Amino acid sequence: MLPSSQPARADSSAEVSLPSSGQPMTRTRLEPWLRLLAIEGVGDVTALKLIRVWHSPDAVLSASRDDLIGGGCSPELADAIRRGPQSKVCRNVEQELKRIEHGRIEVRCFLDANYPARLKMIADPPPLLYITGTLTEQDELAIAIVGARRATAAGRAMTEELSHDLAAAGMTVVSGLARGVDAAAHRGALAAQGRTVAVLGCGIDRTYPPEHDRLRKQIEERGAILSEAPVGAPPHSHHFPRRNRIISGLSLGVIVTEAAINSGSLITARLAAEQGREVFAVPGFVKQDTSRGTNALLKDGAALIEHAQDVLDAVLPQLEPALRLRLQPSQPKKGPSDQLGKEEQLVYDALSYDPLTVDDVIVATGLSVSTVMAALLSLELRQQVAQLPGQRYLRT
Repeated sequence: MLPSSQPARADSSAEVSLPSSGQPMTRTRLEPWLRLLAIEGVGDVTALKLIRVWHSPDAVLSASRDDLIGGGCSPELADAIRRGPQSKVCRNVEQELKRIEHGRIEVRCFLDANYPARLKMIADPPPLLYITGTLTEQDELAIAIVGARRATAAGRAMTEELSHDLAAAGMTVVSGLARGVDAAAHRGALAAQGRTVAVLGCGIDRTYPPEHDRLRKQIEERGAILSEAPVGAPPHSHHFPRRNRIISGLSLGVIVTEAAINSGSLITARLAAEQGREVFAVPGFVKQDTSRGTNALLKDGAALIEHAQDVLDAVLPQLEPALRLRLQPSQPKKGPSDQLGKEEQLVYDALSYDPLTVDDVIVATGLSVSTVMAALLSLELRQQVAQLPGQRYLRT
């Protein structure tokens, strides 16, 4: 194995001058990367250590056994590199190259000038990033929002509000396209006509969960889909913890809006802290399972947030003046007071982010059943309230 004197530290990319390219990854440039990563014993971390010594995958693959050992490889690893990938693996590499070409998938390598700068600084950045949609320089101003897959209605509403306001302020919202909080984060950013990025735990040619295919297409129109997994890779459980380090690595900070105590979202928060990112959490009711994770984060020192401006105030000092100018102060969404009739306003005021039944609203307002139902229908058409199963309603 390579010597410990060349660890993949968060700042190691700055210590070694590497050639870079801003040109699209061609088949000729991509194939050596795929061949190197296909060699038994060469994982992502080892591949990047080799690249930092030899500066390109071609140079690694063409190096002699003695040079490889002299550069820090073990004899076993040097022999494996000299043998190259097995013939069956080479056929798989060829198939992947064809899928990338046919799928119009963009691939960026660690050496590229347009590889996300913040992601490049983490301890173990992915050597290759597969992209659909468009990843731009604007996405360097990014905030991740993650949380429970089985999110409550209130949690989804809070997530959408935060995401909407952050996207409206100029931030790119990063999440994982999962059910619950992740989907709400993407939808909130899209509703604000802002940018959002989804990081997958499977190959870029797959959508998981499959019911988010339409949401994925919307994200590709106003942002990007990313994956480090090879094309065709299924959504295996071990991919998702690895995926989480990319979500946090792309971002200035991570917001957890709802999470159980053993949630994968807490892994993302821990990775964010290890990467030197800000960690934010939304407080919740102490007896609610999906609030115990966020409350635990607050105990451990995460920043408590209630509004998007809380996040912006925390990240602005990290930014260079030119980047600060690209952000707009967060403007909380205005209430509908000047647009509603008297009964509609009473019903709207009675609602909150916690779902209420029609009977609850009738008791709270003192209005008749017909008046409450008419007001709820009017508010729903205005997209100011949402109806949930069981004739329950909440503010949006």
